[in-house]
Amino acid sequence: MLRSPQAPGDDDTGAAGLEPRDLTVLFAPPRWLRELGQTAWLAVGVTLLVAGAIGLLSLTQTIVAPVLTAGVVAAVLSPSIARMKRHRVPRGAGAAIMLVGGMVAGAGVVWLVLAGITSQAKALDVDLTGARDTLARRLTDLGVDSATADSAKEHVTTAVKSAVPALLQGIGGGLKGLSSLVVYLSLTALSLFFLLKDGPVIRNWVETHMRVPPDVAHGMTARVLQSLRGYFVGVTAVAVFNALIVMLGAFVLGVPLVGTIGAVTFLGAYIPYLGAWSAGVFGVLVALGGAGTDAAVGMIVVQLLANGVLQQLVQPIAYGAALGIHPLAVLIVTIAGGALFGAVGLILAAPLTSAATRITSDLSRVRTADAAAAPPGC
Repeated sequence: MLRSPQAPGDDDTGAAGLEPRDLTVLFAPPRWLRELGQTAWLAVGVTLLVAGAIGLLSLTQTIVAPVLTAGVVAAVLSPSIARMKRHRVPRGAGAAIMLVGGMVAGAGVVWLVLAGITSQAKALDVDLTGARDTLARRLTDLGVDSATADSAKEHVTTAVKSAVPALLQGIGGGLKGLSSLVVYLSLTALSLFFLLKDGPVIRNWVETHMRVPPDVAHGMTARVLQSLRGYFVGVTAVAVFNALIVMLGAFVLGVPLVGTIGAVTFLGAYIPYLGAWSAGVFGVLVALGGAGTDAAVGMIVVQLLANGVLQQLVQPIAYGAALGIHPLAVLIVTIAGGALFGAVGLILAAPLTSAATRITSDLSRVRTADAAAAPPGC
């Protein structure tokens, strides 16, 4: 039987009509892999952008730190400026009043703390020296050889000699990366005045450059301001509670420097987690040197109650309405923010995370409502 001529590309294997583009379909990556690759490159780009932003901010921290500080303070004080404006006080005059009042109040708090520490400097040195001797005796009683105990005593002596100067310089120590404390405070005060005076104008400018609909941009900035205000109101409530509990415990135990311990505890509460426990260590050391081992043990119990069990009863009330995120999430983002951005990240990580979660929830509700309102088939 005669066979018809084979067309070009035909053979006996059954691969008739196979085109090169068919191979691209055969070896094309699945859709999930393409989406994963796009997401990975997007994550790399975002990471590089964040790293670059962090590097730029670190290089310009001389102005960035004052502006951030002023922004946080302005976010907390702006409702007061709005109330003053409703009583026919111009925003400029209201900003000046708030700025001067804040400077006077801040100077008063600093003076009270420093005056308390300075007036008790000699007593504090004696108390900490007593703590050193007590620690050496306890180590010896526990079976530690005298040479090791004496070595530990010498190390504690060095720390004791620098304890009071460290306390006196502690407020400015966190600003050591700046050229000077005077420059920092001056830039902060100037930035705060303009943020209080022209806050609505600056906010409107930011919202118009967010590349989202105006109502969405306004809602996002409102969430950020709400989280910042609520967070610092909650921190203040917790700080007052901790200071009162610690002062009451120190008074009952007969610990000296009750007022100074309370002031350090109050200020330390504004540094999440680390500040409160650092203030607790200070209180325990003073109790050990000034009132003995039993008072120190009692002070440890008081600190654990104030910063642990009792604080857990207050924090949900203070932070619940303000943040709306789980305490474990607050701990994680706070430590991560501190590792990345230092003291600024340590303080702002929780409120900004809260704002982000609320903004996401708001946008999700808007999309759901739009989808429900859309006609069928659209």
